[in-house]
Amino acid sequence: MLLENDLFLNELTSIFQSCRESGSVFITMKKYDGRTKPKPRKPSSRSKPNQSHPTSAVSTEPTVQSCLIRAQNSQKKISTVVHSKDVNKFHMQFGTILKANMDGLKKAPRPSKTKAVV
Repeated sequence: MLLENDLFLNELTSIFQSCRESGSVFITMKKYDGRTKPKPRKPSSRSKPNQSHPTSAVSTEPTVQSCLIRAQNSQKKISTVVHSKDVNKFHMQFGTILKANMDGLKKAPRPSKTKAVV
């Protein structure tokens, strides 16, 4: 479900609260160019040489850099698109939410280093 940035942060907080005792929250971030359908693949070398494949026209409109952020737990999926002009504000709020809700993490066990006696 695609949400506005502020609503996404509110929903993310509620997802973290629901998963506080048990459960996981997965967050992914990726570059977003505004497409909703995948870009067609280039024709393979095994295709027939007589077939003509349409070439995609080069877009002359300026590209706006955006970031797609998704969060999900076992029951809910949410996402938002952050535009380049809103990145600093969003990441400050996003970082605050992550710091506040990642206090239950366990430390990873480290292997002990033993020095070999010569």
